[in-house]
Amino acid sequence: MTTAQPLDFQAPAPSPLALLLLGREADPKSERGVECPGDLPAPSDPDLVERARAAKAKLGDKVFVLGHHYQRDEVIEFADVTGDSFKLARDAAARPDAEYIVFCGVHFMAESADILTTADQQVVLPDLAAGCSMADMATAEQVAECWDVLTEAGVAGVTVPVSYMNSSADIKAFTGKHGGTICTSSNAERALNWAFEQGEKVLFLPDQHLGRNTAVRDMGMSLDDCVLYNPHKPNGGLTAEELRGAKMILWRGHCSVHGRFSLDSVNDVRERIPGVNVLVHPECRHEVVAAADYVGSTEYIIKTLEAAPAGSKWAIGTELNLVRRLANRFAGEGKEIVFLDKTVCFCSTMNRIDLPHLVWALESLADGKVVNRIEVDPEVAAFSKLALERMLALP
Repeated sequence: MTTAQPLDFQAPAPSPLALLLLGREADPKSERGVECPGDLPAPSDPDLVERARAAKAKLGDKVFVLGHHYQRDEVIEFADVTGDSFKLARDAAARPDAEYIVFCGVHFMAESADILTTADQQVVLPDLAAGCSMADMATAEQVAECWDVLTEAGVAGVTVPVSYMNSSADIKAFTGKHGGTICTSSNAERALNWAFEQGEKVLFLPDQHLGRNTAVRDMGMSLDDCVLYNPHKPNGGLTAEELRGAKMILWRGHCSVHGRFSLDSVNDVRERIPGVNVLVHPECRHEVVAAADYVGSTEYIIKTLEAAPAGSKWAIGTELNLVRRLANRFAGEGKEIVFLDKTVCFCSTMNRIDLPHLVWALESLADGKVVNRIEVDPEVAAFSKLALERMLALP
């Protein structure tokens, strides 16, 4: 294992527009509720690298470290595997001999790992404050109230919940209990096709954009087939007639990073870089996805760049840590890769998992002390697993 090399990637240039760096202020042009709170910690003391290596070596095969693509490089260096949220949860489940699963990601990911691993394994999240703003936009109480609204409108019986992987265990459990399935950004279309075979409508939680983009862009529905349920308004801000007429009932949630990208971002980068390919994540707003050349999950983004010809130019609409890593990885192949937006924005909650927290977790485990263990209530875990298993069984 070697220390990560200095990065050559040129981040968006500092300017009054650019560095709202990690939340020093809000951007009034962003989607409401989208900002970059908190400062990214400074690079860690190099001594911590040796401490992390020593602790990991002492633990040996007892520990399995998972690193999400959006993690900082100093954390990714110590990951045994990297990937998106569901891939990592499955990787954890495939290592039943590992006593400790250290998940360098956010809370809902660690919950999913706990649900899919054995009772003998213990899942650790190095910083319990590493949450997900999108997952937090749908609580169990709010979703139960939504189901009551659908019941009063007479549509609950023909509505199938489909919840994005980026949701809490409570929401996954609700989905499993009500006959629904989980989806990822890679298989959302398959999940929706399955759901429409079970019922007439879908309640899509908690990311409105993935639901809308999949329904309209991939499945040929119209925007009029979609309504937006706002949990902060009476009856979700919808009439019974609107609920009866809709095919897709979208929860009013979004990703605080992907929600930053705008149509202006796309138009600007096309003007600045002639011939650029715009590649974005489906958590972006519909107008951004409609204007992009390529749309897909994190894994799709990586594979598309791997297959891209030398000399090609790419503007990527996803989290900056990953974009920067990809730009450096493919620079030697002559591929020009830039961040889609002018404004720097990391996933601030994901970046709470820094090297000091990872070292603390590993050293604690090496000393026989389990810290920050993530345990999902058995009943919640059972219904969540049911929903996850329905996803795994999708054709």
